[in-house]
Amino acid sequence: MVSRRVRQLNAGGGGASRPLVSEVGNLGVADIALLEISRTKMSFTMPELIVLARPSGKGRKKPQHWAKNN
Repeated sequence: MVSRRVRQLNAGGGGASRPLVSEVGNLGVADIALLEISRTKMSFTMPELIVLARPSGKGRKKPQHWAKNN
């Protein structure tokens, strides 16, 4: 979250690149990002965890190099 905010602050231009705290003084962008997060000016929500299922492989052809040499 900090690195994303630092990239936004370094980008310049739009409203997302302005600090959300007023007393930035001579702080670096990483310090500003940490200050914004600690003062709850920014937050994030964890995405919903999705359980991935591995395919069973039934009915699949084996590669030719797996064939037994009889």
